Amino acid sequence: MFKRTIAVAFVSLTLLAVSACNTVSGAGKDVSSAGKAVSNAAEDAK
Repeated sequence: MFKRTIAVAFVSLTLLAVSACNTVSGAGKDVSSAGKAVSNAAEDAK
């Protein structure tokens, strides 16, 4: 029973870590996209 509890906890933490990495990656892409948009707007305003 104890081994099963450890296994379930490990799988849960692994899934949480993977989903967190995916979320942070998506947020980074959004920020990068916004930065490029601002940069392009600045270039167009010159």
